[in-house]
Amino acid sequence: MDTSRLPQEKRQRCEVWTRVMGYHRPVSEFNPGKQSEHRERVHFVESVIPETPCACTRDK
Repeated sequence: MDTSRLPQEKRQRCEVWTRVMGYHRPVSEFNPGKQSEHRERVHFVESVIPETPCACTRDK
């Protein structure tokens, strides 16, 4: 039995919030045009930059 899924009757809607002009607001309260704009946004994933020794800390 797959225990990683909840039965449909126990699921609840997930509220998505975003920051607009410095304020956090739920996307569900956006007008239809703003909701469409939110769906079209491109999200980025910040990659980890490998640590390299700084030139100022190298042994001379």
